[in-house]
Amino acid sequence: MISIETILLGVAILLFLSVSASKVSDKLGVPALLLFLIIGMLAGSEAIGGIYFDDPWAAKSLGIVALIFILFSGGFDTQWKDIRHILVSGLILSTAGVLITAVAVGWLAVYVLKFSLLEGLLLGAIVSSTDAAAVFNVLRSRNVSLRGKLQPLLEFESGSNDPMAVFLTLGLISILMNPQRSMLDLIPSFFLEMGIGAGAGFIFSKIIVWTVNRLRLTYEGLYPVLMLALVLLTYSVTTVLKGNGFLAVYIAGVIVGNAKLIHKKTLKNFYEGLAWLMQIVMFLALGLLVFPSKVVPIIGVGLVISIFLMFIARPVSVFICLFFARMDIREKTVVAWVGLRGAVPIILATFPLLAGTPKAETIFNIVFFIVLTSILFQGTTIPIVSKWLGVDGPIQRKRTYPIEFEHTAELNAELEDVIVPYSSAVIGKPIFEIGTPPGCLIVLISREDKFFIPNGATILQGGDVLLVLTDKQDLQQLQGILATQSKTI
Repeated sequence: MISIETILLGVAILLFLSVSASKVSDKLGVPALLLFLIIGMLAGSEAIGGIYFDDPWAAKSLGIVALIFILFSGGFDTQWKDIRHILVSGLILSTAGVLITAVAVGWLAVYVLKFSLLEGLLLGAIVSSTDAAAVFNVLRSRNVSLRGKLQPLLEFESGSNDPMAVFLTLGLISILMNPQRSMLDLIPSFFLEMGIGAGAGFIFSKIIVWTVNRLRLTYEGLYPVLMLALVLLTYSVTTVLKGNGFLAVYIAGVIVGNAKLIHKKTLKNFYEGLAWLMQIVMFLALGLLVFPSKVVPIIGVGLVISIFLMFIARPVSVFICLFFARMDIREKTVVAWVGLRGAVPIILATFPLLAGTPKAETIFNIVFFIVLTSILFQGTTIPIVSKWLGVDGPIQRKRTYPIEFEHTAELNAELEDVIVPYSSAVIGKPIFEIGTPPGCLIVLISREDKFFIPNGATILQGGDVLLVLTDKQDLQQLQGILATQSKTI
């Protein structure tokens, strides 16, 4: 028996190496997720670590828990104003796009791997969705900024298309294990699962907001724990009701993240850290689960399928789904290229292993190789491709301030930053002369990357960033005052 101290030592070393690798990834220009996966493989029984891990059930269970919080965190950080204009396109990509990709890859698998039609479609379904963890990680950690609606579309698609891939995978496995069922049986099941999932996500989001805002906890540190319990409740109850739990937690995350919530800053910081931990643990476990000696024999066919997926199946599905979208060919091309595969396909590949379907082990090894090549080639070239296509935008670096403000139910105000335009009529005037609305309190000014606390006699300059404690109505009034142009312009 291995002692708990030895296990904890191994976990600590792997986590430390993974966190350190995230820093190295910036210098090497490779996604951190790829390094997490490699560290897991190196720690395995066939590499220097010597850790034997061959438990698909544990990997699947761990992956499901990780995916719950990654999807919730991604939704929690999504602004409604960013996605409302791409909602229709995103939903089409996350449903029809997944189906088209699955059919295309399934057709190729029948000819290249000599799979049956159902086995080929199962492989296609497993690799059909883009991975939320991979897309969020690459776009945000690699300082990739895409113009217009591209980044919100890609993040929304990757966060919302996993439920479709899960549905197709489980549906095809049930048909393979029960030949009496037909493909037509999946149609009513689809609408039932997605309908229950969407409805449950909406209902539980309201429950989460109401509970967090109304339950007066003595300690602020308990609020993340409370929400953690509510997120798990959302997934488990939805699943028990035969709905899609992943869709429910993502929808709940989006609605909760756009609602007025006390201790919102604390909750966002907690779930951002939790999402990173889940990504690291998930990729380490999946790296441990794979045996490189079993992957080597399928490299040839794996490369064929991977290239087909990147250059044919994904682009075809994107161009069909976005045919009527107001996007030019360059924008559609970059959407096709950012079709990253990550941990979700590997997690889904454990489902056939546990169900005992034919070709399950071959499917798992091929899926692992596809994910590896996707993160390696697509993940590392996204900045280059976006610049080459001319769809990259200026990087919006979020300004950080030495003070923070937590929204509370008693105070209807937020801490907002407002820029003084260079043509503003208030330039050269002290604050007490500009007619600041009574509900606005200028608590800090950023000037030339330096901060200072203002008073009524402080003279405003063009380009000053005012940190203002205010409500929405007074904020709009202050913005109107600052926007008034000088008569000398």
